[in-house]
Amino acid sequence: MKITAVTLRIVCLLALAMAFVTAKRAKAQADSSNEGQQTIPEQTGTISGSVIDQSGVAILGASVRLSFEDQTAGQEALTDEDGRFIFSRIKPGPFRLTVSSAGLAPQTLDGVLGPGESPVFSSIMLTVATQVTEVRVGLTPVEIAQDQVKQQEKQRVFGLIPNFYVSYVPDAAPLTRKMKFELAWKSAVDPFTLTAIAAVAGAEQAGNQWSGYGQGLQGYAKRYGASYADVFAGTFLGSAVLPALLKQDPRYYYKGGPKRGRILHALAGAFICKGDNGRTELNYSNIVGTMAAGGLANLYYPARNRTGLRLVFSTALIRLGEVSVANIFQEFVVPKVTPGLSTRAPALDDTKSEAE
Repeated sequence: MKITAVTLRIVCLLALAMAFVTAKRAKAQADSSNEGQQTIPEQTGTISGSVIDQSGVAILGASVRLSFEDQTAGQEALTDEDGRFIFSRIKPGPFRLTVSSAGLAPQTLDGVLGPGESPVFSSIMLTVATQVTEVRVGLTPVEIAQDQVKQQEKQRVFGLIPNFYVSYVPDAAPLTRKMKFELAWKSAVDPFTLTAIAAVAGAEQAGNQWSGYGQGLQGYAKRYGASYADVFAGTFLGSAVLPALLKQDPRYYYKGGPKRGRILHALAGAFICKGDNGRTELNYSNIVGTMAAGGLANLYYPARNRTGLRLVFSTALIRLGEVSVANIFQEFVVPKVTPGLSTRAPALDDTKSEAE
């Protein structure tokens, strides 16, 4: 009998098939004999909860650490914008939760997780740290405001974009006139501001916007100067000059909490502000400031683009719309992309707690 390549392949395949069947049977027998010896894996559970401050406001970015009695590696999580946290696939047994946030006293909770259980620790309240209260005793409102402004000047989105005009302290100390002008100057001359204006001027030249400025280096310089004048005038008029005269706070106050209330708060921020007396007022500084900036633009825009009152009101409406949209981002996006951000600084609260 002549053995061909095809025959050889068939024989090999049959041998492999027989070997596979034999191995399969051996494995089945081994599994059957060991079945009684195998242990049923433990059911894991879930631990979740939420963190709030003394006023009931959810704390964003609070640290929640989960540790175990047997010294196995723990886990750590940060609370989201609603103050919530969750740990999944946790083995049964004793555990400890340690909750902390800047300026607030840490909270420790112990428990025992059963197989498949999912305990929820709702509304874990963090109170003002005693040691912080002692440090703040005797500070004047001006000193407290200075400390809070220093913290604001560290706020940069993605660690790069300045975000100085947002307060995460619900009852921040009022700014003095000097502070309002210093904050406006710092914002206007920030390197990122200057770089962003350069990019805007380049885009305008590429699209031949404000054609009256022409092209070339001279045209670019005029566009850069006009864009910077818009930013400088808008910042100083709406955030320094008018707030100083009208005694209004130029900052946006982060709200947090339920989403609907935050959206309404953000949209109203362009038209409503907090006065230096702590009361809610019509935001004359922002409204009049945007109109005044539009009026000044008539002095340096190309003659063909100077439309008088039309330019004033169109600039003001665009600016108010931009502020409303920016406030939405402040509520829902910016806190998540600002490194080292604490959504609740305790300075002013500490003084009040001590007084009480």
